[in-house]
This record gives sequence, structure tokens and C-alpha cells, in this order.
Amino acid sequence: EVQLQASGGGLVQAGGSLRLSCQISGSGFNFDDHVIGWFRQAPGKEREVSSCISSSDRSTFYTDNVKGRFTISSDHAKRTVYLQMNSLTPDDTAVYYCAADRSFGVTPGEYHYWGQGTLVTVSS
Repeated sequence: EVQLQASGGGLVQAGGSLRLSCQISGSGFNFDDHVIGWFRQAPGKEREVSSCISSSDRSTFYTDNVKGRFTISSDHAKRTVYLQMNSLTPDDTAVYYCAADRSFGVTPGEYHYWGQGTLVTVSS
């Protein structure tokens, strides 16, 4: 089993920054063969991908609406994946989830392991 816990959400003003953390536990997880994705779901909207990082940090993926503002990174020793969010706007308000899977994907249905999410609220 793989367990993930997202944290770091909160209230921030438009134009500000937050860094989300995804703490990963469980003997079944290894950065060498798992992909981590950050997803978000705003009220009234479908859950969507924001960013992914592939096994062994070989590549990263960003959707157009966060590219240039968000950065995904990992610390293998701490078993943690981060999402640095800059230049936040009210449209970024959502519950943010981290998820893991053995294969690369950009849709929620492709990920088997999920955290409970952390709320990010951006005020204008």
C-alpha cells in the first residue's frame, strides 16, 4: 500500500505564493517506478491535472493554465513531492490532491493512490 498526505494549503492573496507538500509513506512506494501527480478540483468543476513528475524525475508535465507559475519537485530522502505555486489567482482556488501510480498519466482515473487533499483559497 501507498499512502499520501497533502499539506500546505491555506488562504493567500492574489499574486502571492504557496508551497504544497505531498508526504508519501508505505513500503510499496519507490520514486524509481512511480509517478506523482498534483490534481485540483474547484467548486462546480471537474477534477483536473495541474502537474506530474515521472519516475526517477525524468520529466515533468504542466497544464497550460499553470505552466510558468507552478513548479513540481521532489526530495527522495524525505519522500516528499512539492508544488510551488506562484502568481496565484482566484481561479486557482480549489482542493489540491496528490496521487501516485506506477505508470505515467495525466487523468485522475489513471492514478491508484490518493491523498485527502488540501484547500487553497486565493482572495482578490
